[in-house]
Amino acid sequence: MKTLKNWCLVACLSAISAQGIAQTSSTDTSKLPTDDLRRWSIGANGGFLTHWTPFNRKTNGDYGNPHEKFGYSFFVKRQILSSFGLQADFLFGKVNASKFNNFPEGVPGKDQSGYETNINWSADLRGYFTVPNLSLSIKPAVIVPYLTAGVGYMSYSTTVRNPPPVMANVPQPTSGDGKTWFLPIGIGFKIGVSKAVNIDLGYTVYSLRTNAFDGYRSGLHDHMSYGHLGIEYSFGKKNARPLQNFSTVAVVHEEIKETAAQLQARLAAEEQKRLQDERDMADDDNDGVANKYDKCPGTPAGTKVDGGGCPLPVVVVKEKEVITQQDRRVIGDAIKNLEFAYGKAEIKERSYPTLDRVAELLIQKDFALKLAGHTDSKGSMKANMALSKARAQAVKNYLVSKGANASRIEATGYGPLQPIATNKTDKGRQMNRRVEFTLF
Repeated sequence: MKTLKNWCLVACLSAISAQGIAQTSSTDTSKLPTDDLRRWSIGANGGFLTHWTPFNRKTNGDYGNPHEKFGYSFFVKRQILSSFGLQADFLFGKVNASKFNNFPEGVPGKDQSGYETNINWSADLRGYFTVPNLSLSIKPAVIVPYLTAGVGYMSYSTTVRNPPPVMANVPQPTSGDGKTWFLPIGIGFKIGVSKAVNIDLGYTVYSLRTNAFDGYRSGLHDHMSYGHLGIEYSFGKKNARPLQNFSTVAVVHEEIKETAAQLQARLAAEEQKRLQDERDMADDDNDGVANKYDKCPGTPAGTKVDGGGCPLPVVVVKEKEVITQQDRRVIGDAIKNLEFAYGKAEIKERSYPTLDRVAELLIQKDFALKLAGHTDSKGSMKANMALSKARAQAVKNYLVSKGANASRIEATGYGPLQPIATNKTDKGRQMNRRVEFTLF
């Protein structure tokens, strides 16, 4: 009993020391592909067997003085998930105790009474539940706590020492062989010392489904326990780690961080593009030509410029052109074919050919043009006013980019204030979403 307590103390100190090493070691943030993780492992351990368990009554079962005996076991394990595996365990050893509790008072020899049970063989299959790592940054766990539970079967031989004399009403312990089912329930932790090797410290309680394991057929089932220290080797590729040491929490956290970083970068790029567009479409010298198209920035105020923003070298006075039916047809085609991207002031490419003819008309005949943007009544007044103005300005900017005189084009937005049809139907709202061209 004293030996078992000392061994438990050593195990606890080892766990605390290993935890300190884990906390001070450098964080491994390399990705661990789950397809390459080690799943199969074998292990061997040795320790102490005793019939004492935390669940025995005060008299330690049928014998009051447990004696720790050496035991050893082997196991094969298949890790199915990072938190669950199946383990086949094989245990061998002896269980020994003395001072038969039901030895008659006053009869000498109680201290010499006892039993020793040899476990001929024992095999069990148990579920292996782990908590690989709850760290948000360390994927390969150093300390891996675990719980086990399962069912097994064993063969044993019991030898009773110095049984009490045969007396009336005193049951007699007897030697003999037996077989029994049992339920193993264990707790422990693994310490990862390399990518393939774990140190294993654990404690298992065996609830035997018989009351004759200690040679005395009492009314209660017998128990025993096994505290062990061992080593586990995992099979797999050279640089792979055991699946039981792999923290899925850290992987999910890393993926979330990567996704957030990508979204942040995308938002920053969109904001940069928006600011650049604002700079490109501004008109710093107020000549009516956006900076993006202004080939002569810094033109003095009041200077008449061409479509590229450069001063007109000569002012040509010519007779005012008469607007013909053909001119009106060019304008009508432009209005009919003008399309924008949904909810934006971006002209679709299919509208370019008819707008090009409008630009040619303005250049040839020096007509003045008024552009009036209109929307339906959906959305806020502020948004509709801004959209109608932006669409009219977009048409002006396009015509100016094709050489039209910016000073001869006026762009105005009226929002939903001048409908030409009802806003209660889809057809009516479509008619109200328009840009009107007026030549003069």
